Amino acid sequence: MKQFDRAALAQILNKGVAELALDLNETQIGKLLDYLHLLSKWNSVYNLTSVRDPLQMVTQHVLDSLAAVPAFAGAGDVLDVGAGGGLPGMVLAIARPDMNVSMIDTVHKKTAFLTQVKAELGLANVTIHTMRVEQLRVARPFDVITSRAFADLSDFVNWSGHLLAEGGQFIALKGVAPPDERERLPAEWKVTELRPLRVPGLNAERHLVFITRS
Repeated sequence: MKQFDRAALAQILNKGVAELALDLNETQIGKLLDYLHLLSKWNSVYNLTSVRDPLQMVTQHVLDSLAAVPAFAGAGDVLDVGAGGGLPGMVLAIARPDMNVSMIDTVHKKTAFLTQVKAELGLANVTIHTMRVEQLRVARPFDVITSRAFADLSDFVNWSGHLLAEGGQFIALKGVAPPDERERLPAEWKVTELRPLRVPGLNAERHLVFITRS
């Protein structure tokens, strides 16, 4: 595990949060750093992400997820599909404590990690599921279903469309958001917006793809 320099990471994180104009308090910044520390620690054993260096993690994972936060304004119940190490779900839950965030993954070691993060950080707004998203049933559907580098857009909507509330939307975090994926969407779904994201310190293409029922 690369050395965890909390002060250096806090500096990068605070600068990025300021650039993104997000209103996060010291407690939230502290929890994001705690999450980063747990991700870095567990990653050495559980292989949660290919990024090993916490200094890269803070930009490529945490700030990358934080850049999407404004898109979730007004959302009350969110599902992160294929949550993996908790991106963007865990970051959303910390940045928006008023929002209920559920995370689902099929891999037990990943959901074990997410459950540990929830407990250590005291995140009452987080729910973890270990199963395929096609098998998930909930009493109350979600306003927003999100994923980050999870699957082809058509698979994403086909597998989890039954969980989306009437009038809800999918928000997929993508790199280049290839047009062929958008063209393959089933007829009942349409892309309503393709929004470029600028992630502080990251020189790479990032987009949010918004999808609703046609």
